[in-house]
Amino acid sequence: MEAQILNAGPRLKKYGITEKKKSELDTLKNLVIDAQADVQQQQVIVTSLTEKAARYQSYLLVADNNRTHALNNKNLIDQVIQNAYDLGYNSTNAFSNMISANEDTEQVASSVSTLINKLIYSVEIINKLANLVIRKKALNPLISDDLITRINAAGTDANNAVALTLVALKSTLAAEASVLESEAAITLEYKQAIKLYLTLTGQESIDTPLSLNPASDISIRALLYNAYKEAKVAYDKANIANDETSRQLNIAATNLNKAQVKLKSLQSGLAAANAAALAA
Repeated sequence: MEAQILNAGPRLKKYGITEKKKSELDTLKNLVIDAQADVQQQQVIVTSLTEKAARYQSYLLVADNNRTHALNNKNLIDQVIQNAYDLGYNSTNAFSNMISANEDTEQVASSVSTLINKLIYSVEIINKLANLVIRKKALNPLISDDLITRINAAGTDANNAVALTLVALKSTLAAEASVLESEAAITLEYKQAIKLYLTLTGQESIDTPLSLNPASDISIRALLYNAYKEAKVAYDKANIANDETSRQLNIAATNLNKAQVKLKSLQSGLAAANAAALAA
């Protein structure tokens, strides 16, 4: 009996070692299973954050494009307003110059008209004088023929002067009509330029300084300024969200890498433990 107990000792020792290794292997297997689950969980997080990062990057691109377009519109409206102001200002000067030109043209027309009246009167006097000399010549042959010729020439010249002056008057009146048309065009241009400027800026007068903050105005300028402001805020929010998502993705990628390294280490340990158990 004692011998049987002594012979069973090695078997009991061998059995105890096997159970211990089995327990260790089971523990390693459980750790591997947990590590695999952790890797899968971390992979799900990384995949989700990768998709989220792609969406937020797309949102950021759209927000950046909107901000750029809004800024271009803001700069464009400033240029248009400046052009409208310049047009209104130049139209004012042109209108003043046109009125002055119209007054000068009227003065010229009046002077030419007066000159024509005087020329016509001169022609009448010359014609009367020519008729008188011709009658006197008939009564007195001693009157020089050269005098009659000169008087007739003077009459012809006077008539020609009247004709030329009439042409000048016609040109003057045409110029005056052109000035009046130009004046009407300049007036219309001025009114439209001022109206455009006031519509764009919401100002009551072209002489009113533009507000540095048009947010309170009701105008196209205010709308475009507000649009740029909102687009800039939207971009800033999108940029912050994109940065935060990138930060979360980097952390998740680091956690996944750690989990994968841990899993590989546990798998290697389990493989080594299995090999040792089989060797024993």
